[in-house]
Amino acid sequence: MKKLLLLALGLGTALVLPAQFAVPVAPPHRPLPAVEHVVIISIDGLRPDRALLADMPTLRAMVRAGAYTFWAKTTAVAITLPSHTSMLTGVNPRKHGIEWNRDLPLSEPVYPLVPTVMEMATRAGYVTAMVAGKSKFSTLNKPGTITHAFVPVESVGRNEDVATRAAQLLEAYRPALLFIHFPEVDAVGHAKGWGSPEQLSQITQTDAQLARVFAALDRAGIRGSTCVLLTADHGGAGLTHGADDPRSRHIPWVLVGPGVRAGFDLTQLADLEVRTEDTCATACWLLGLRQQPYFDGHPVYAAFVAAP
Repeated sequence: MKKLLLLALGLGTALVLPAQFAVPVAPPHRPLPAVEHVVIISIDGLRPDRALLADMPTLRAMVRAGAYTFWAKTTAVAITLPSHTSMLTGVNPRKHGIEWNRDLPLSEPVYPLVPTVMEMATRAGYVTAMVAGKSKFSTLNKPGTITHAFVPVESVGRNEDVATRAAQLLEAYRPALLFIHFPEVDAVGHAKGWGSPEQLSQITQTDAQLARVFAALDRAGIRGSTCVLLTADHGGAGLTHGADDPRSRHIPWVLVGPGVRAGFDLTQLADLEVRTEDTCATACWLLGLRQQPYFDGHPVYAAFVAAP
């Protein structure tokens, strides 16, 4: 197993937060009280048609039980770090300022210009966590903004290691918000091609790791109080992905949990186009966090049985 670098508090370490992150006297009012936890899962490079063609029983179970669209859109640049930052801040790359896509030898670290949903949740007194499969995600781990965060030492880690860490965190801490990033579908796409047999096989293997996350929710006793949102940062074609290519921009967006419509295809609503920035806004709504005036995203209310 490749080594993982602990970037925040380690498992088994007492939770001590700075005073500005102390639990408030009045916790946020969650609009759906049955939802106590939110898990955002990104499968890097998962093009929707590949997901539908691959053997993904866990994803298919989510579709049957939840609300979904396979026509959601990522950022116009459609590359990993800017798109994930938009997913987790609710704004486009020009607003959050993370417009590069690799580890940079910076003299001082650079973080997004606006808070991530993990930072907003941490400031509200929630326990938060991030398990990422690429070292560049250290850009999203601004000190003091995530309770528990892990990224690989190498540039790209393994899905198996990500699932193991995520399961450990779920069982040990039951975080209110957990972001999980699986890297290997993208890695195989760059090595063997989007649509290749090798990538299709990797998507199937990734579904098995996704199943491990749900099993950990069961062991932690919180599956019935958790909304799980599965999505991606981009698709791809050939050996790459990029700007304003529809094969790169379309992503899956699947939500399951308490209060979510079962088996509801969001494309039934012709005026609704789900965008990656909506992931942050939807997570904020579920956790009772303020919809920031600068957000480009909006909560996907249509995914819920009873919502504004």
